[in-house]
Amino acid sequence: MAEELIQVDLKGKEGAIRVRSKVSLWLKRGIPLLILAILALLPVFQIVEGTLNYWIHMLMYVFLYVIMSSSWNIIGGFAGYVSLGHNVFFALGAYFAGMLFLATRISPFISAPVAGLLAMGFGLLFGLIALRTRGSTFIISTIALVLLMAELFDNWKLTGGTNGLALPLIDLPGQFAKIPYYYYLLVVMVLCVVASYFIKHSKFGLALRAISQDETKAEVAGIPTRKYKILAFGLSGLFIGVAGAVWGSYLTYLRPSIFLTVSLGTSIVLNTILGGKGTIAGPVVGTAIMIAVNEFVVAKLGATELNIVVTGLILIFVLLFFPEGIVGSLKARNKLPSFLDWD
Repeated sequence: MAEELIQVDLKGKEGAIRVRSKVSLWLKRGIPLLILAILALLPVFQIVEGTLNYWIHMLMYVFLYVIMSSSWNIIGGFAGYVSLGHNVFFALGAYFAGMLFLATRISPFISAPVAGLLAMGFGLLFGLIALRTRGSTFIISTIALVLLMAELFDNWKLTGGTNGLALPLIDLPGQFAKIPYYYYLLVVMVLCVVASYFIKHSKFGLALRAISQDETKAEVAGIPTRKYKILAFGLSGLFIGVAGAVWGSYLTYLRPSIFLTVSLGTSIVLNTILGGKGTIAGPVVGTAIMIAVNEFVVAKLGATELNIVVTGLILIFVLLFFPEGIVGSLKARNKLPSFLDWD
């Protein structure tokens, strides 16, 4: 009788474990898919009501920075090489698609993938040179790249110099004008996050993490560290170039001071560190929090230097209590909600 009761108890526990496992799996997959479905349906309400222009714009801004932060995470999070110059890929994508449109009338929506490949190719070439260095020397080289490209674009007639390039508005009523850009950036963001996941869980991603931990040991173990670093740097520019092409068309005006500032490159890095570099969900969480806080501060206190103060306080708080970023630290403490456990 006692043995039967024990068996029943064990079966009951196994059943409870299976139920909890199914619930956890549903939360892990269901909530992100639900959020994605809501994001996909939001423009429908804009078409019907015409009152969601602000939210459409802000979400596009989030999509843009998630793309850039997740892309940076490939080289900065997985491989451990901190670059402050990834906004160069952003500028290359925007200027390539904009100049091509003015010359041939090929829509940036069509040329954006080519702009991404161009940015990737540039990343591979720059990586051949810059990735001979490490640490602070590499960081300085990426900052120098931003300053060099800003000077080049400021004085190049084809890019319009300091006057910039004016692009025509999309031929749609104001109520619908943002929607094509919204969906394009949403799709690119999803592809970027998914690609980041597959890279991390590939042999290539494992090699990048080995490089991040100890590059010398990784090289001794037979990993072609130089080749993998260069490839990671190039891949990290691919989606940023695509996003740049779309965003430049959305702005309808291209100027070096919009794309080629050290502060923009720094923002990409800070978003990832806040959320948790080296994680898949980290760049998404960090970007959403940073943009929401900045927008709140601007709405309540105006566009002043207080933005910088609040950003600094947030980063100090995160570094004190979440040294591996929000997602990374919660995961290490086994307190990460299952719907954010994308790794």
